Amino acid sequence: MSEHAASCHDHKDANPFVTSAKATLHCLTGCVIGEVSGLIIAMALGLGVWPTIIMATSLAYLSGFTLGLLPVMRDQGKTFMQALQLIWIGEVISIGVMEFAMNATDYYMGGMTAGSLLAPQFWIAMFVAIPAGFLAAWPVNWWLLSRDLKACH
Repeated sequence: MSEHAASCHDHKDANPFVTSAKATLHCLTGCVIGEVSGLIIAMALGLGVWPTIIMATSLAYLSGFTLGLLPVMRDQGKTFMQALQLIWIGEVISIGVMEFAMNATDYYMGGMTAGSLLAPQFWIAMFVAIPAGFLAAWPVNWWLLSRDLKACH
């Protein structure tokens, strides 16, 4: 068992569904920070749908990886590259699934094309997209954790 997996399985809540839910919630935090920031910036710049998706997804990856790397570096005393080697595959997959679900939901509900942050459609779509991202990524994170492909952080 790898070093990061041991830290996952040593938690008091050894229930894999609870552990994967916590990992998914942690991932969701990073994704939402980047996603919302990207949507706000893109909307302020008047960007189209695809540039908005690219900006929101890029910032979600940036913030998601940051929130994944910092705890591993701090708690396990790893360098940036060591921490990146531990978390990269799990983060790439988890964030990818989460972003796909969130962007698709936001797009189909009209949040990306609402035209303003003050538009109710923007916030309604966001409040549906966030749980959609969680629900899409939770089983993926359970699978990644069960195969020692995702770090708990």
